[in-house]
Amino acid sequence: MPQSPHRSTVESLKPFFHPRTVAVIGASRDPQSIGYRIVEALQGSRFVGAIFPINPHATEIAGLRVIPSLAAVPGPVDLAIIAVPPNAVLGVIDDCAAKQVPATILITAGFAETGGSGTSLEQHLREKVRQHGIRLIGPNCFGLMNLDPEVRLNATFTPIFPPAGRVALASESGGLGLAVVMAARRLNLGLSSFVSVGNHADVSVNDLLEYWEQDQATDVILLYLETIVDPQRFRQIAERVGRKKPVVVLKAGRSSAGQSAAGSHTAAVATNETAVDALFKQCGVVRAKTLEDFLALATGLSSQRLPAGHRVGILTNSGGPGVLCADSCVAARLTVPDLSGRTQSALAAFLPRTAALRNPVDVIGFATEEQHARAVETMLKADEIDVLIIVHVSVNAEDNPPVAVGIIRGIRAARQAIGRSKPVYICWMAEGDLERSFTVEKEIIPTYSHPEIPAFIISRAVTYEAWRRQPIAQVPSYTDVDLPKAKSICAKALSERGSGWLTTEKTHDLLAAMKLPLVQGAVAANADDAVQLVGKMGFPVALKLASHQILHKTEMGAVRLNLADEQAVRDAFEAIRSRLAQDRKVDAMEGVLVQPMQSGGVEVMAGMTRDPLFGPLIAFGLGGIHVEILGDVQFRITPLTDRDASEMVREIKGYRLLQGYRGQLPADVDAIEEVLLRVSRLVEEIPEISELDLNPIFALPEGQGCRIVDARILVEPSGPSPRSRTA
Repeated sequence: MPQSPHRSTVESLKPFFHPRTVAVIGASRDPQSIGYRIVEALQGSRFVGAIFPINPHATEIAGLRVIPSLAAVPGPVDLAIIAVPPNAVLGVIDDCAAKQVPATILITAGFAETGGSGTSLEQHLREKVRQHGIRLIGPNCFGLMNLDPEVRLNATFTPIFPPAGRVALASESGGLGLAVVMAARRLNLGLSSFVSVGNHADVSVNDLLEYWEQDQATDVILLYLETIVDPQRFRQIAERVGRKKPVVVLKAGRSSAGQSAAGSHTAAVATNETAVDALFKQCGVVRAKTLEDFLALATGLSSQRLPAGHRVGILTNSGGPGVLCADSCVAARLTVPDLSGRTQSALAAFLPRTAALRNPVDVIGFATEEQHARAVETMLKADEIDVLIIVHVSVNAEDNPPVAVGIIRGIRAARQAIGRSKPVYICWMAEGDLERSFTVEKEIIPTYSHPEIPAFIISRAVTYEAWRRQPIAQVPSYTDVDLPKAKSICAKALSERGSGWLTTEKTHDLLAAMKLPLVQGAVAANADDAVQLVGKMGFPVALKLASHQILHKTEMGAVRLNLADEQAVRDAFEAIRSRLAQDRKVDAMEGVLVQPMQSGGVEVMAGMTRDPLFGPLIAFGLGGIHVEILGDVQFRITPLTDRDASEMVREIKGYRLLQGYRGQLPADVDAIEEVLLRVSRLVEEIPEISELDLNPIFALPEGQGCRIVDARILVEPSGPSPRSRTA
């Protein structure tokens, strides 16, 4: 039976992490060279396998016997580390193929990162390794480490070898990866493995995610990304992996030099960063915004269990830092509940009368070791909190060690009584490095210098755990839609006019084919036709310019509302025509759209812009002319699930308006979600739709649905699928 792609990917990566023999091609006698440092790093880590330096002109390097060629190595080679000039790389790959080496790490730079001929060389490299069935990490990478005590592989050119642990790290920057590795030693953060992916000509971050998913030595995965290779595959893999273990990402390139002119509100407020943020939300990624966040999340999530809820207990010996910690928790959408009478009574039995007992609990500055121990134990046993933050301020340096002992005693006693279900975080605002002292029965208690940091970590952990517990979301199919008709409308428009905005009639026909609830209307070529249409609809009505060339009709004065009689309709038609004549745009007028006035409900909008890398990006927010001003918009990448639609609606700041505000009836949120899901289906099925705006949509009271008042759709010939590109 053939292996699944997932299984075959994992199997193909095992030689990188568990090689029995390693060849260093380009090993050198020069102690300053990369080829020498790789050999030295392998020796320094006490790699358990065999090391073969390859050099035709040397006999010994770093005390090891040198082999003149890869072919001359006795027996099989599991991993080849390559550090030769770029123009020699392809020949080395052929040598690896002849030797049947399954895995290679290419340290050498000078490929796609340099552009021009380097890009071409990398393409040839990619084709060659795939032709031979060789897996390759790099080029232009720092290497790989496996900290497993039974392997101890340092296949990099640094002697730094961090402590072993349960955190895996992949970095698209060798320098940033090295910085994290060095910080891991300082923070006592144990790593299971580290990979510098370089230009990811072959092995990608997605491949590594699949490997670490099944790696029993890894509990937390850290990714530093500058690109996202194949965003849709990343989404599928990260969502699957995230249900087993947290994936923490620090993504570079968050700033934008600006947005080019856009025809729709959706495109105007969407950026590449918007798409990245949406992607991470949908697949449960824990996102860090800074390197400090990245490291803090690594230490916190790898050492403590995920909290069962968002209720935080705070124990401090100083009121000010305790209040600051509480403020940080509330700002992070956590709760700091009052402690129960039972817990307060238990604390009062041994704390000074001046102690504050509600939460934060202030044991005062000169609390003893015993008081700290009993206070920690009591709070961890309290049913009303899910997680504990301990904030200590140094009052007297001599008291710090006993306080630390008291904290450890309290945690140990609580762990023995109720287990490790409640996480503990320490904010140690004292001179000296006592982080390593906070270890309880091999459990490292993460320690930070500022109270804002544990609040941030707990908030991210609570959000991640809530996501992880949710059932698998579904993508509705909507079998009532007429996809052949919808596709035909777009294809015909492209063949007749080429790229451009659909006419009003075609837009309405397309939405009708997808069973999207559009306010019915018709286009009138002149004032008389408009009056005739009103006779069928009844008053009041709205008149809007019908033009596929002029998009923002309100700004042109080409929208007239609440027209109550025939004369008002005629006057409105002439006013719109006269306004266009002033700007010499009468030729763009295809008539006017006549619609019955829609009243009641809350104005919202739905839209889509097709990101060149991520594909369709669906937007939802409050509607009308305020979309770009307020920026209260949520985004998700298609295909939308039922949960995506639900979250989008509830995450906007204006959601209170939809719940019923100041006596208003609650809006039909289910109907709004259905619009979003149908739009997702539409743009997934028809790649020629590059932008879409439904604005405004009137969300009517519960049970009454919603009505799309205005719509515009841009069609363009579809290019290559973005699914295989990088971001």
